[in-house]
Amino acid sequence: MSLNVVTLVGRVGGDPDVKYFESGTVKCKLTLAVRKRSRNTDEPDWFTLEIWGKTAQIAADYVRKGAQIGVTGSLKFDHWQDRSTGANRSMPVIKVDQLDLLGSKRDNESSMSQNHSEF
Repeated sequence: MSLNVVTLVGRVGGDPDVKYFESGTVKCKLTLAVRKRSRNTDEPDWFTLEIWGKTAQIAADYVRKGAQIGVTGSLKFDHWQDRSTGANRSMPVIKVDQLDLLGSKRDNESSMSQNHSEF
């Protein structure tokens, strides 16, 4: 038996990077800062999240920088070859299956109103 399940709760590091494909599929990328259990450091761990489909559209519509979210998904590695050096590279990515919007409604409304005031 094998198991690849990741569950994280943290704060979003930036507004969603959303791509719409001609097929109608939606892809959303986010970064998530998660505090370590150790109290010796204030530096969070950063994770790259990849979200697809209806869940990606929800993230695009409702998630903004600083929002607290919970995610459940699986760990995968993106692999590529560096164009300038030819070196093989990889990056861990969390492929999100479930997204939970956390925090109070007031927190979410205040972050939305801050974003709209920038325009």
